[in-house]
Amino acid sequence: MQSTVSSQNPISSWLPYVLLMVPPLCWAGNIVLARGVIHLIPPIGFAFWRWAIAFLILAPLTWPHVRHDWPTVIGSWKIMVALSMLGVGCFNTLLYIAVHTTTAINGALIQTTMPAFIILITLIAFQESVGFLQMAGVMLCILGAALVLLRGNLATVLNLSFARGDLLMLLAVICYGMYTVLLKKRPAMHAMSFLTVTFGAGAMMLAPLYLWESCFQESVTFTVDVVLSIIYVAVFPSIVAYFCWNRGTEMIGPNRAGLFINLVPVFASIMAVIWLNESLKLFHIVGMCSIVAGMSMFNRKPNIQDLTTPGPCE
Repeated sequence: MQSTVSSQNPISSWLPYVLLMVPPLCWAGNIVLARGVIHLIPPIGFAFWRWAIAFLILAPLTWPHVRHDWPTVIGSWKIMVALSMLGVGCFNTLLYIAVHTTTAINGALIQTTMPAFIILITLIAFQESVGFLQMAGVMLCILGAALVLLRGNLATVLNLSFARGDLLMLLAVICYGMYTVLLKKRPAMHAMSFLTVTFGAGAMMLAPLYLWESCFQESVTFTVDVVLSIIYVAVFPSIVAYFCWNRGTEMIGPNRAGLFINLVPVFASIMAVIWLNESLKLFHIVGMCSIVAGMSMFNRKPNIQDLTTPGPCE
């Protein structure tokens, strides 16, 4: 099922990298928005309506594909349930809960560890080989992301304290790392069928928690700002980002795809410059250059001495 990017076709060579640039951009907007609406929308309700609306948007458009692929869905229900739970039900719900009890710098810093978790999971689960150059690229990316997040001041690390939200964000990162790796086991079906089924299954998993939150914690009040926020996260961080992420990961493998997560804090910084009137500092530029260099290093075609045994995604 794993496809290989053809080196003969320039468009095919660049397509996965273009696709994988889209999700970090959308997810950076998701984080910024989640921080901005913590007093407007309860976290589980936000997650439930995000996936429910995304499913309702997709279902009428993708129904012929879903109907055709339904036997495959039933036959592969275990992996479909796992993917729906990890990538849809857990990740963003935990993220939305986490931002209530942790700072933006802590949450974003923890999220940049996702590529490392993806590589660790692939090493354990699939015994894929990762060469020295690739590991150096990962560390360079993490260093660049940390530099952006710490605003160039390493002393900021001394002031970090880990609260419940930090642990929840770490759990969210692990869940999405597992989701990305398990995409290798995704059944052969239309991409839009896969999104529709996993979005619907994820929303169903969240429904009991949403009812509990509405009855015993806080219910969603559908103001104009709340509705617009839900529509945004349903369309861009959900439908657009997940389609691009799944397709890009299928084309170049989870290890390389995971490295694009490090672009989230870069895009978040750019958004802050544009919408929050923050100035672009030297550490922003250095951090972004470090991330781009690390991604280029990791994605360089490995030599024999780089990898002793090529992994299946190479």
